[in-house]
Amino acid sequence: MVNSRMTATESNKIASISAMLETAAEKWPNNPAVSFEGRTQTWTETFDRCRAAATLLKTEGVKEDDRVAYLGFNSNICFESYYSPALIGAILVPVNYRLSLREMIECVEDCAAKVLIIDPHFVQQALQIRQTCPSVTTVVYAGRDAVPDTMISYEQVLAECIAEESYCDMSPSEDDDTVLIFYTGGTTGRSKGVMLSNRNFQINTDCSIPLYRMQEGWNFIVVGPLFHLAAGARVFTCTVLGGHSVILPKFDVTAVFETIQNYQINSATLVPTMFQMMLDDASFSSFDLSSLNMVAYGAAPMSVALLSRVIQAFPGVEIFQTYGMTEASPILTSLDSQYHVLDGVNSKLGSVGKAVSHVELKIVDENDNELAAGETGEIIARGENIMKGYWQLPEQTTEALRGGWYHTGDAGYLDDEGFLFLEGRVKDMIVSGGENIYPIEVENILSNHEAINQCAVIGIPHDTWGEAVHAVVVLNENMQVSEAELIAFCKQDIASYKCPISITIREEPMPLSPINKILKTELRKPFWEGRESKLV
Repeated sequence: MVNSRMTATESNKIASISAMLETAAEKWPNNPAVSFEGRTQTWTETFDRCRAAATLLKTEGVKEDDRVAYLGFNSNICFESYYSPALIGAILVPVNYRLSLREMIECVEDCAAKVLIIDPHFVQQALQIRQTCPSVTTVVYAGRDAVPDTMISYEQVLAECIAEESYCDMSPSEDDDTVLIFYTGGTTGRSKGVMLSNRNFQINTDCSIPLYRMQEGWNFIVVGPLFHLAAGARVFTCTVLGGHSVILPKFDVTAVFETIQNYQINSATLVPTMFQMMLDDASFSSFDLSSLNMVAYGAAPMSVALLSRVIQAFPGVEIFQTYGMTEASPILTSLDSQYHVLDGVNSKLGSVGKAVSHVELKIVDENDNELAAGETGEIIARGENIMKGYWQLPEQTTEALRGGWYHTGDAGYLDDEGFLFLEGRVKDMIVSGGENIYPIEVENILSNHEAINQCAVIGIPHDTWGEAVHAVVVLNENMQVSEAELIAFCKQDIASYKCPISITIREEPMPLSPINKILKTELRKPFWEGRESKLV
């Protein structure tokens, strides 16, 4: 049977992540591609390892459009797994390692993965997943120590395949073929699998490089979890630039400082809580971070107070904010570094920037009617970066993409210049006495108080107003402040109806999602348990 898909070398005019990888190996064969735990591999070595891994998968019965799941911390093997299934037309499903075993099983069952690749930290979970999920016929062990019984050694198979140059015939996926499925963290029910294509990633990568003014051969630190696209998108930009990805298994402040210093890192993508932990660390000033050319942040809103600290702490470094989501693969808007200034006509702190070149964006009301500048509504977008849909969820796909626009569920407004300002999730909006209150506005005020380290604003039940504004705060070490003082502080800058009527001063850390977003669902639970629905 003749395969209708073109090989990577034949598909230079079409979108193909496999072609990105092959091109990097051809252009920069001996340049460093990936470093992990002290080992560095070139682009030729990385391409050969990906071809060998694809051969392993094909030998184990993986066919076009089959799913291959990866469960493990960040590593060179995780990086390779972004490519190896695609080389034979299959689909990678990165599994969130922070999920409970039940949730992991749900994801693997839902996508019906045929092969599960695991690292040494998840052997017991893998045994349970294979026992529970009949679709999983093979577990591949991506460790360098003794291989558990009934599992296949990733490193041994790759070494033999590369030594013998016995690669299978490659039939890469292309264009609108699904290449990765990311499961989004649902606050209720099961997570949804977001189907993203070669075309989605090609469009996002072509946009990202000039957007962030990245250069060929840059050194990138990969520290966010690769089961999330904020970090995963850097796999592709690094490849297209022939760059060097230095991968950390997970976020650690000291390890980040050491990596930037030792590898002369040029680019880092972080989330606000990472920045805060770095700036709060006593050793921050003792490391040489001068190699950094640019840092990007996103995945959660950053308060103006924290952003001001970042600007002052990284003089001469270009700072970019990105707003997006998995369904947009992932960029929708960006705030350029020229607007990251503390004052003056160029200051746009508080905005998430303008729509990027390949995205159309508008604000609509509950009936999808477009709103004027300054009016708050739901943010919707369209472009070639938008997902194909949710895996095996046609009704939810139709709802999310109704009218040809992706409905983000986020609330915001555009100013007269087209800069987008977020007002939180549509579902996070607090309706108190008929007034719409967006938590981020109150959070920005609270974040300016010197005693506050973290804050989150939620709606709680109120017998008269329906909902009332409540704040949950974590204080800086050795700082004290009363609830009354914080409420009075808010009233200096925002209308009384927007101010918290009560505040919880929390001793323990905030509950965080796998990408370090504060889980407002968890904060709301004690107030809404047994009532209708601010638990969504």
